[in-house]
Amino acid sequence: MGFNRDIYDFAAKAGSLEGYVFPKEMETSYLPAWIGHVVQGYHMLPEEVRQECQDLLNGTIGRAIQSLIPVLGENHELVNQLKSIITCELPLSPYEFDRKNTISHEGKDIPTP
Repeated sequence: MGFNRDIYDFAAKAGSLEGYVFPKEMETSYLPAWIGHVVQGYHMLPEEVRQECQDLLNGTIGRAIQSLIPVLGENHELVNQLKSIITCELPLSPYEFDRKNTISHEGKDIPTP
């Protein structure tokens, strides 16, 4: 896979995980492999890419963690794996979207209509 494809693959897995675990019933048997791929993909990214995207990742994965805690528990192995790739406090809930009504372009948040 080319570098840009690696970034897209990682982002797609992380974003789809957040959507899959958003507060509702879920089939947890998919989670070990899925979370493993997200964590592995994160560590395969170059440090400069991780640094540039870390704030966005903190939100996406933080909300996923907040969705998983009621289902798996605060100290579950899968929750801890995801916690290992975020660098800030968890969002207060899976509904916390600080960047609502914005998109990111060339490192800047742009308001959406």
